[in-house]
Amino acid sequence: MISYVTLGVSDLTAAKAFYGQLLGDLGSKSLIDMGRIAFFGKSMAQPMLAVCVPFNQQPANPGNGNMVSFSPGSKAAVDTLYQKAISLGATCDGAPGQRIENTFYGAYVKDADGNKLCFCHFG
Repeated sequence: MISYVTLGVSDLTAAKAFYGQLLGDLGSKSLIDMGRIAFFGKSMAQPMLAVCVPFNQQPANPGNGNMVSFSPGSKAAVDTLYQKAISLGATCDGAPGQRIENTFYGAYVKDADGNKLCFCHFG
């Protein structure tokens, strides 16, 4: 259903490095790089994440309530992605932990532009 999600960034070079390293462990790679926008994913037929300098050339800013969530497959993988994001310069917005008993385990970070990311495992 979802084709891609776009996050506005202020430094495209830094964002491509951050997301390329962070999502590489999930089998994601840079699929398209058009200079102003770059798409990451496993294939063009699956949902992708794009980072871009806003088209209107105004400052990038995160939306209040907007978040992109990634499901790496296990609680341990959630912990690993959270730690990797922090090591790449993200800030903590909720340390890894059980959020809903036996249902939802999650961790939250914000990238350098304040875009909120979640790493989660259901079950």
